[in-house]
Amino acid sequence: MALLLTVLAAATMTDVRVMSFNVRYGTADDGPHSWPHRKEAVYALLKERKPDVIGLQEALRFQVDSIKANVPGYEDVGVGRDDGKEAGEHSSVLYRPDRFTLVKSETFWFSDTPDVVASRHWGNRITRICTWVHLKDRKSGKAFYVYNVHLDHESQPSRERSSDLLLAKINQRHPKDPVIVTGDFNAGEGNEAVKRLRRAGYLDSFRYAQPEAVNVGTFHAWKGKKTGEKIDYVFVDGTILTLNAEIVYSSPAGPLVSDHFPVVADLRLPAG
Repeated sequence: MALLLTVLAAATMTDVRVMSFNVRYGTADDGPHSWPHRKEAVYALLKERKPDVIGLQEALRFQVDSIKANVPGYEDVGVGRDDGKEAGEHSSVLYRPDRFTLVKSETFWFSDTPDVVASRHWGNRITRICTWVHLKDRKSGKAFYVYNVHLDHESQPSRERSSDLLLAKINQRHPKDPVIVTGDFNAGEGNEAVKRLRRAGYLDSFRYAQPEAVNVGTFHAWKGKKTGEKIDYVFVDGTILTLNAEIVYSSPAGPLVSDHFPVVADLRLPAG
């Protein structure tokens, strides 16, 4: 009987590798770091790390299409923040359709009118969005949500109210399957916008795996330095076990992949 229970538990176990990656918008004039000079490095990194789910921030439509064409095996969900279609930056979620079926997805705007395309309030001059997906593992049948966000880089009130809206939207989900939050919060670990997620019961997977890490900077402004604050996250709710998590400082193809270092986490969803 004990062996049977062990086998059944293993059969319902779902491990997922999740990456949060601000890919830096592809029309930026970054000189030697511009998209044409680093896109192959991005493809190489994704092929090496093989995430099952990727929360992209700051991606333009052509970048998402380029990644999908050169790193086969992903579908994407997401819209441009400027028109709810293709214009402007996306907070797309990429996932492996061979592993997961898409149950539902939506995008909302961080504003007083989250269902109004391109709406913005709270002091942010730039439109900010969240794209979320509800995925179901084809093998185990386990379903989970991924909410992918990019919060404002200037307005602290916007960051805090965006966190509040994010939590409210998560609480409205049905069914109440486990939750993963990926994103560039433009806020360090001591920022109130981040602390609100932690107070709501969400764990920073990186800090769970590496609680004593000191040099944890994720935004490096093309300098490649590890110092500074960690502003990129993979959060999980209390039902999800973090097996491992790291900030990805290496680039297998040489060039820096972005002005942010990606964050990757190996997670285990609860059995059942």
